[in-house]
Amino acid sequence: MIKVTIYNEGEHEKTSEAVRSVYPDGIHNCLKAALESDDVVITTVTLDTIEELTEEALAATDVLIWWGHMAHNKVPDEIAKRVQTAVLEGMGVIFLHSGHHSKPFKLLMGTSCNLTWREDGDQELVWVCNPAHPIAQGIDRFIKLDHEETYGEPFGIPEPDELVFIGNFEGGEVFRAGCCYRREYGKVFYFQPGHETFPTYKNPDVIKVIKNAIYWAAPIYRKKLDCPHVKKPLEA
Repeated sequence: MIKVTIYNEGEHEKTSEAVRSVYPDGIHNCLKAALESDDVVITTVTLDTIEELTEEALAATDVLIWWGHMAHNKVPDEIAKRVQTAVLEGMGVIFLHSGHHSKPFKLLMGTSCNLTWREDGDQELVWVCNPAHPIAQGIDRFIKLDHEETYGEPFGIPEPDELVFIGNFEGGEVFRAGCCYRREYGKVFYFQPGHETFPTYKNPDVIKVIKNAIYWAAPIYRKKLDCPHVKKPLEA
């Protein structure tokens, strides 16, 4: 059984009828309904309940999924640091769409994570550039999204350990849309599609990618960080 926690700040749903019309129960509950299965159990957290992301809760989470946009600054620094530490100690994490500017993602990347963007509702093709990767299994050559927020390079992230997807938009932009990292004992996956006013998370291929990423990111090894002092050398 893989234990997944989904964080969605849940702020757009309070103020935007356009968002409520697409995700009436919130992005987190849409993802929960699509991803939960016999071997994946899911709990959800929003900005209103973010204090539930305690050290104990993160220690009991195999994979954390993070969606944020308009309220990155409202995430307490200590919780962002707590997420970073949990990943370093082995928890998997998946950052979706505008989660690239979240505090935990920036801590794990150590860079600005800036990009270029437009909200024109362009068509996007999310191309599989690493078809042998576990996260790409079950996906054809590309995922076609009729409308998405346009993201473009340069993307201020470290060079990915593995690049799984590249997106291209009808306006001409290209973007590293699916990036894998290892941070100490934990795995990180960033996946670009998922603007709040488009039904991206109702696309079966997008859900398949996220489900694959859950299995990929699930911990193999977890251990508290330490820096032991070895007092004696090994004896021959």
